[in-house]
Amino acid sequence: MTAFLADACARRVWLFDLDGTLVDSCPAHEAAFLRAIAEVAPDRLASFRYADHAGASTREVAVRLLGDGGEADRLARLKQRLYRERAGAVAVFPGARRLLGRLVAGGRDAYLVTSGSRASVAGVLAASSLGAYFRGVLTSDDVPASKPDPAFYAYACAHWGLDPGAAVVLEDSAHGVASAVGAGLTTLHVHAAEPAPGAVAVRDLEQIVSLLLAEVGGAG
Repeated sequence: MTAFLADACARRVWLFDLDGTLVDSCPAHEAAFLRAIAEVAPDRLASFRYADHAGASTREVAVRLLGDGGEADRLARLKQRLYRERAGAVAVFPGARRLLGRLVAGGRDAYLVTSGSRASVAGVLAASSLGAYFRGVLTSDDVPASKPDPAFYAYACAHWGLDPGAAVVLEDSAHGVASAVGAGLTTLHVHAAEPAPGAVAVRDLEQIVSLLLAEVGGAG
């Protein structure tokens, strides 16, 4: 485990999920879904569990619930509008800025690969001041796939010309882990007591910062 984490932290390229990984936005996403479902499809409200869909795009969740049609489109649009009203109040997880700052200062490249919509992601990045750390951002509006499809991360690597063997992914959801692992990427599962298949759990972002600091200390 320790050797795996040390190897992962030595990678030059880092691919980050956003929601639930760097920012504590899952409560806001869940609240927006519940309000939207209550209006568009109230008969589905009692059986909806946000945790079952975390990591997937809003459009994908809407299609799972209502099928590929007009009602799913309506649900997705309403949920996104409700979420964007809350985006400015989404909290950044402890250690997120320290981690991204440490990577950039060390000459490593950070990219954002998120199932959020372009407008929602832009709102969160602006409010949290995290956008400047990333060399590139891909959202669900840019990628012709949705997590857990491995094509999501495969597309990211191809789009930016990245070597998967030099990269590490940081995810918080089973859907995100499945997409990254399926694309052949070394994957860390943060904020998880038990990692999803193929990933290694890390307690929180501060644990990764500590590992990076130890790496610097060892080199000295």
